[in-house]
Amino acid sequence: MSDQQYIWMDGKMVKEQDANVHVLTHSLQYASGIFEGTRSFTAKKGTAIFRLKEHTHRFFNTAKIAHMTLPFTEQQINTATIEVVRKNKLGDSYIRPFGYYGVKGVGLTNPVKYPKVSVAIAAFYFARYLEKKGGLRCKISSYRKVSSSMLSPRAKLSANYMGSLLASLEAKDAGYDEAILLSESGHVTEGPAENIFMVSEGTVVTPPSSANILMGITRDSIIRIAKDLGFAVEERNIHREELYTCDEAFFTGTAVELEPIVSIDKRKTGDGKIGPITKRLSDTYSQALRGQKKEYEKWLTYV
Repeated sequence: MSDQQYIWMDGKMVKEQDANVHVLTHSLQYASGIFEGTRSFTAKKGTAIFRLKEHTHRFFNTAKIAHMTLPFTEQQINTATIEVVRKNKLGDSYIRPFGYYGVKGVGLTNPVKYPKVSVAIAAFYFARYLEKKGGLRCKISSYRKVSSSMLSPRAKLSANYMGSLLASLEAKDAGYDEAILLSESGHVTEGPAENIFMVSEGTVVTPPSSANILMGITRDSIIRIAKDLGFAVEERNIHREELYTCDEAFFTGTAVELEPIVSIDKRKTGDGKIGPITKRLSDTYSQALRGQKKEYEKWLTYV
């Protein structure tokens, strides 16, 4: 890692301390920004970014949903992402592209009157999110997951994550490690920043796209790995009670990778230990991230 860190801003590499915006920037005032998150890893053949093209494509889909026109192509953002990781001499890192209205001033009409969109990409060392020896203790949140009738759960909109923040703070204030959110209909959706899976009688189960979830790229990776390992996979609605009685459970996500859940609302998940299917999926996924599984080599973009 370089001592001097750089951030890519609108086509230029800028020193971290110079990567500034005005305090009245529209996207700071009104949460009108969009973002993405991916990771790089020290892999078998060098530093590699995990599923870069898929993450960038989702970034552009989020922009479309947000009625935001990004002034770059997907290929330009891919190239810029590689440049940021290389410039900062990073191995394991978290990468954050961010699209925002850089105009200053208050008033919701600013993006309409001044349609210029800026893009910044930062990359920095980031320890694995939520990692806890022995697994996580989770709480079903009193906050409900935002639905597509209000904001799009499929888009990584800055505004979406206020509810997630409140749910996570509520859980941690109550002595838990993380929250689990339900939909307005009472079905399980996801964690504040993670997709959720459970294992029941050998079947790997996760909420479907219709459950107001983010269509996680790590989620997709785990589904593919589970099927490759011969496990049955179901995408269906999950009731709260099923989480209480399942054999295993875990979160997935770019930041969290795969993190086991060992209790929910003070009820042990299975025997309260990390389950064998969870461990096998976690081990295989970790190997894929680091170029140790030839069948998943296509997921890696080397820097």
